[in-house]
Amino acid sequence: MSVNIVAFGNERDGFSEDNQQPSLIWSYLGRSALISHIDSSLSASHVGNPVCTDYQACVFGNVRLVVHDCPVWDIFDSDWYTSRSLIGGADIIVIKYSVNDKTSFQELKDSYVPMIKKALNHCSVPVIISAIGARKNGVPCTCPLCTSDRRSCVTTSEGVQLAKELGATYLELHTLNEFYIQKYFGGVLEYFMIQSLNQKSSEKMKKRKKMQKCHRVQPPQLEQPEKMPILKGEASHYDADLHNLLCCCQCADVAFYPEDFSSMVEAHKIILCSVSHLFMLLFEVKSPADIRDASIVRMAQSLFTVETGAAFPQVLRGVPPCVSPVRVVVKDPIFCSCLPDILHFIYSGAFQWERLEEDIKKKLKDPEKTEHVLEKVKCILKTPGKLNTVKDCRSHQIKRLYNTSLRLFFNTPVLADVIFKIQGATVPAHRAVLVARCEVMAAMFNASILQAMSLLICAEMYQVMRLQHICELYIITQLQSMPSRELASTSLSIVSLLKKAKFHNSDCLSTWLLHFIATNYLIFSQKPEFQDLSAEERDFVEMHRWPSDLYLKQLADYRNYVHSQKCHCTVM
Repeated sequence: MSVNIVAFGNERDGFSEDNQQPSLIWSYLGRSALISHIDSSLSASHVGNPVCTDYQACVFGNVRLVVHDCPVWDIFDSDWYTSRSLIGGADIIVIKYSVNDKTSFQELKDSYVPMIKKALNHCSVPVIISAIGARKNGVPCTCPLCTSDRRSCVTTSEGVQLAKELGATYLELHTLNEFYIQKYFGGVLEYFMIQSLNQKSSEKMKKRKKMQKCHRVQPPQLEQPEKMPILKGEASHYDADLHNLLCCCQCADVAFYPEDFSSMVEAHKIILCSVSHLFMLLFEVKSPADIRDASIVRMAQSLFTVETGAAFPQVLRGVPPCVSPVRVVVKDPIFCSCLPDILHFIYSGAFQWERLEEDIKKKLKDPEKTEHVLEKVKCILKTPGKLNTVKDCRSHQIKRLYNTSLRLFFNTPVLADVIFKIQGATVPAHRAVLVARCEVMAAMFNASILQAMSLLICAEMYQVMRLQHICELYIITQLQSMPSRELASTSLSIVSLLKKAKFHNSDCLSTWLLHFIATNYLIFSQKPEFQDLSAEERDFVEMHRWPSDLYLKQLADYRNYVHSQKCHCTVM
């Protein structure tokens, strides 16, 4: 029996000069009284900063402990399939960060926590968040190229809030000495290890009892589908879907920049226009004559400048080449620094005004600047012709925004970038909303299997082996996620994909496709393309088909046995 622990994050701050300091996991393995043996061939690799370091140890006498320690978060950006498989195979997940590295913590919170939540899905894997280090109050860097502030530390409340979002256990370790490692971190980690072992032992015992049932004439066993779940009412996740759209920035068609173009914040015109007449004016959905409020017009002109047709300093994520994004320059630097928090407020349905106030106060640490930014937000959300008060922003105005929201753009060609044709009629829609609210639409608007195969062919032609491997994994993942009904009705030729994979030396993909055809034999054997398989391929599929010939023969024999005259009902 074994326990798998996956650790993400770096316990050293960005300004630390002690690169030889042992990691949290390595410190635990070396100090825990439960560890009886550490694999010496792997223990030497913890020095430095590898992408992922593996440890193995013996715990509780004969239980194997397997640890994957990934100090660099880039693994989520560069190899999503590996990071997702690591999380999927984990019994315990440990997330580490330094309390003196606010920049890394913010990147973890904004970019990687949503990815971890998506990978965990509905799994009940325990997560431990470890905040490491004693908070410092150093002098800020005076280098003109350095935008960081050494005085900014990650507070306890910020760590606790992050733990709440993940449903995790939060720990603060002021140093990696024996007291903190054994009493705090080790105690919590070993508690979850014991829970994992108990669960695995229980599952093993259930399997053993099942095998010990009395033997009698039984029908051939075929794995049964999962039981249908009981239908229950599901709470709306509208706000969460739009918030995730902002985090992933898929289909973003707006990019906000400061005047020096040193950073970029992405957004979507349809979402912004649905909550504010100012953005309608900015993106030419309405004219100044339609607005009929001079204050909104003045605010739009004084705060933003729209530049169309200009080259982008950075590439927007998830935007197809045919889309022409809009570049918006934010003239107010204080407002621009708070723009990510303001967009989070807008995308969350404009319900969390108190939280927006608190976030801006923490960021600016100046009452006058805070009030300055909040007044501009109130003007952006203002109804033309009405003077909004703080009370309006917290009550009536907020409800009005939420109730109208995207309904203003339903079934209208305004800002529409998708058209559905249904029996001669056309229905306009918006790509960003479809992607946010529907996983099927998100997959449809992403790169298709045929596009991935075309990219694989180019990668093989120019010998870009890593890109070829990524294309293979993408095609395999997409096909695995297709239900049987879609496989039976799809016009995509799996046999054609197989022949292309073989021709372009994609051995991994061609082998998997052969097994895929064999595993779904009852579906593909009915398709005309099945006849295009070569004799060698046909023999392989027949040999590995599911259900097998042996099972079908056993099933036929069992049916004959049941219906034979020698078999009588014991009840009657």
